[in-house]
Amino acid sequence: MTVRAIRGATQLEGDEREHLFERTTELVQAVLAANDLGIDELISIFFTCTPDLRSDFPATAAREMGLGAVPLMCAVEIDVPHALPRVVRLMAHANLDRPRDDVRHVYLHGATVLRRDLAQ
Repeated sequence: MTVRAIRGATQLEGDEREHLFERTTELVQAVLAANDLGIDELISIFFTCTPDLRSDFPATAAREMGLGAVPLMCAVEIDVPHALPRVVRLMAHANLDRPRDDVRHVYLHGATVLRRDLAQ
């Protein structure tokens, strides 16, 4: 089995815990669906948030959706001037037996501008 990295991002309307959990859950579910993955194929997920998101950890939302056995980590993105605000990004590592070009990355809501070539 081959290990592949899957990227994704979503933008929030505001920094509110419930909204953060909603958008994080939506993003993780979209990544899993787009790549026909189950939880058992996940190796780990690394989340980042822009510095303006402080209401909670995206990993907490992922644990609440049933990913408690998957290693999860969060970090803060570099605070680049004029960067897109209120963004949660993820990089998931998964056992995925397909060519790298067939991996489906997921960009939702305002984050579609980050990778127009990959946005769904």
